[in-house]
Parts: sequence; structure tokens; C-alpha cells
Amino acid sequence: MSETGTAEARPIRTFHPRRGRMSSRHADAHAALWPRLGLTVTDGDRTPLDLAELFGGPVPVVLEIGFGMGDATAAMAAADPGRGYLGVEVHTPGIGNLLALAGELELGNLRVARGDAMELVHRIAPGALDAVHVFFPDPWPKARHHKRRLIRPGNVALLRERLRPGGVLHCATDWPEYAVAMAETLDADPGLRPLPAAPHGRPETKFERRGSAAGRPITDLRYARS
Repeated sequence: MSETGTAEARPIRTFHPRRGRMSSRHADAHAALWPRLGLTVTDGDRTPLDLAELFGGPVPVVLEIGFGMGDATAAMAAADPGRGYLGVEVHTPGIGNLLALAGELELGNLRVARGDAMELVHRIAPGALDAVHVFFPDPWPKARHHKRRLIRPGNVALLRERLRPGGVLHCATDWPEYAVAMAETLDADPGLRPLPAAPHGRPETKFERRGSAAGRPITDLRYARS
């Protein structure tokens, strides 16, 4: 079995399944906007995803994996109208909040997917993405859970293949041990090259604020496909 699983075997989950209750604002946004902006990810579905059709035309696309409540994703999409932003999440209130923000900010360049991000990645054509963002994924700190971490060799290879040449994989974490493991994994991928240290150019996320408040350092890692 591959690290991300197959249609015949249950994949290794890189997230805690979370539902939660939507507020009336979120529920109203979901009802109004999901038919136009939403995409349901089904395990084992390998139907190719036409990004140009999804966004109503050919645009460079950024895949945002695990957007949380979506505030940072909405801010990036609003500041970057020339690219399409495809966010994928499993947290129901977060999905509702991002849809609400998309409506309030009139974000025509934003789409929202629900489900396992790596299942979605399998449906995206190689070389189709301009960038992939993995900001503050679950660190799975216990050693026996490290196999569930999103940034591991098999997943990184798959994400890199979906990037265009020169496309950027941008990861961030507030767990120092995971930052070291991320850097080792990214450095070891033969198709990625590290980018020089520079301002990360992304809005602060809720998880980042929480980590900073707890005294944990924030690490950003940016690599380009060779």
C-alpha cells in the first residue's frame, strides 16, 4: 500500500475528523454558496479535476490544505485576485466560515473543498498547480502517530508532482520537532530546491497566534519545484 492509501485500502488519515455545529451565518452561507463554490472529495475517486472548469477559466491555482477557519485563506485570495485559491478542509464550521467570507468579500477566485486533501491531490493533473500551502498542519507529536503527518516523503512527492516547474510548496509549523522533520523531508526530495529565507508573505493564522502565545517559534519552509 502507498503512504497515502489506495481505493482498495483505507488511507492513513493526516487529520482528526471534525464536524462541529455551524452558526446560522455559516449555515446560510453554505446553503447559498456551496452549489457554486463547493466541491465534495470522495475517497477513492480518481476522476480528473478540471481546474479551468472549476474556476471558470484558466488561472494559476493555489491549493490550500487545511485552512482552519479560513480567515487567512480569504485574505490571501482577496489580495491576489489573479490566482485561483482552492482550499480543502474537513472542519465543518471552518468550511461555513470561509464560504461566508467568500460571499461577504465577493471572492470570485475562491473554491472550497470538503474531504481528505490527499484524495483531492490525486485528482489534480501533474504540473497543474502554481503553489501549495500547508500552514500549521496537525503535528501528531507522539512518535507512534508520526506516520499520520502530512509532510512525509510519499505525500511530498505527490504534491511536488502537481506543481508546475518553479511552483512553490510553502509549509509552516509552530512545533520545532516537526519543523526539523519537515525540513529533512523537503531537503531529501530530489525535485525540490529550497528558496532563500524571506518574509513569508502570508496573513497570521489562528493556529499561529496560539503557538506564539504558548512561546513556540514559527518556522516557514518554502521550496520550489526544479
